[in-house]
Amino acid sequence: MRSGYVQISDLAGAARCVAELSARTVILDVEPLVADWHSSQQSLDEGMADTLKQIAGVAGVEVVCFSTNSARRPSAAPVGAGVRLIYVASAVKPLRLERYRDLPQPGVVIGDQVATDGILARRLGYVFVHYRPKPGTIPVGPRLLELSGRLLEPLLFTRLHG
Repeated sequence: MRSGYVQISDLAGAARCVAELSARTVILDVEPLVADWHSSQQSLDEGMADTLKQIAGVAGVEVVCFSTNSARRPSAAPVGAGVRLIYVASAVKPLRLERYRDLPQPGVVIGDQVATDGILARRLGYVFVHYRPKPGTIPVGPRLLELSGRLLEPLLFTRLHG
């Protein structure tokens, strides 16, 4: 069975999807939606704060999880407005699920890669909200991974809208 799929181009679109899907759990890939690849520590911290304002403010959201396969971490533990916050570095997405198994349903995974974020969403039974950054801004490694994801997308997901 294929999982739900929605495509977005910015954080505001992500927040709209979270609201429309009545998600209780939101798992966000850190790069590039929260902070660009190879950006500064300050960019990560500010990006998390901005993201949290928009996503945690959506009615019904109980858990916001920032998840990245990199070792990158914020300079301070995130503080949320009435939601449970989680930050997972070196996440090994989509292989390791134990960190996400007890999170409330329904949920969404918001990320740029079908091969990592999308498969994580599918394995958890969540909708995949696919963030598509502007093509000229994507480094070579993520660009190659994105190409493989294009082949997987129609096999794994049913487009909901967008």
